[in-house]
Amino acid sequence: MEIKQVVVTGQNQAELQTAEIHDENLGPNEILVETKYTYISTGTELANYTGREPRVFQPGSWCAYPWCSGYANVGIVRATGNGVTRVKLAERVFTYGNHASMIRYNVDRLVAPVPSNIDPAIAAASRMAGVAATAVIVSEVGNNSWVVVFGLGMVGNLAAQAFHIRGCRVIGVDPVEARRKLAERCGIPYTVGGNAEAVQGRIEEITGGQMGEITVDAVGHSAVVMQALKATASFGQIVILGSPRVSVQGDLTELLSDVHLRWITIRGALEWCLPMYPEVGNRASQFSKQQMIFDWIARGELKIEPLISHRLKPEQIKEAYDGLLNEPQTYTGVLLDWR
Repeated sequence: MEIKQVVVTGQNQAELQTAEIHDENLGPNEILVETKYTYISTGTELANYTGREPRVFQPGSWCAYPWCSGYANVGIVRATGNGVTRVKLAERVFTYGNHASMIRYNVDRLVAPVPSNIDPAIAAASRMAGVAATAVIVSEVGNNSWVVVFGLGMVGNLAAQAFHIRGCRVIGVDPVEARRKLAERCGIPYTVGGNAEAVQGRIEEITGGQMGEITVDAVGHSAVVMQALKATASFGQIVILGSPRVSVQGDLTELLSDVHLRWITIRGALEWCLPMYPEVGNRASQFSKQQMIFDWIARGELKIEPLISHRLKPEQIKEAYDGLLNEPQTYTGVLLDWR
């Protein structure tokens, strides 16, 4: 069967290509999904598109050029292997499939039916909420905790919303006014901008000197961790939600000394450390996380629609990547419509 798929062919190069997919003789755990919507991850996909991720140049790595990008897919199940029990024929499903008109997918990876009361486009975009919600899962969330989220791009915005839904008092920090205003539209009660000193002072003022019991680096920049450290209360937690990719020069002792003296915990929040499905003794999983997100959406608590700035056709993939890269205030989130 002939399909269309997005391929990142080299540094700052992407195109929609024709490919063949073998739709016969599905394995026992495989399904065939006709894609309706996919969503672009501004972190992973742009890092690979621009070459900021060094493994794109390493033959045999998971993202080596040419790379079939994407991991947020909603579509209709058109065929199933004889061992598939998680989904049914003609069911609308959310998967970690890539940007392609049809995908052959192993259900050992995450597959989740999309509830009928959720817009499938919003379901696809909820993939980024899955990244963000990991920060809540790894944190020890207290009663009425102060949480400070550094970076209000899509993942940071959604992380702030997730903590807000969990009953925390949330402060969002971002130098870009448009992102702060968007976060406020999504229900984040406090947003702060300005230089590091001004941000620190404002956080102290808002919290009445308590500072953040949880601070989150949603930028993926090591320098932000140092800023978050200063905003973290003693005995508090710093959550590394964004993947650090850029080298930063600094004094490591300054970080470790403060962590040691003030008994601060640093937690990594890479979602891939969660199992795909619940395991004995560990109910937290990719599947339970996605069910939680769908529940938040259905109850009107998680706001995703305001974060989708563009709905483009797959043929516009280069425009999408370049817009997200070069005009982040305009291109806040891009949905690809495969219908």
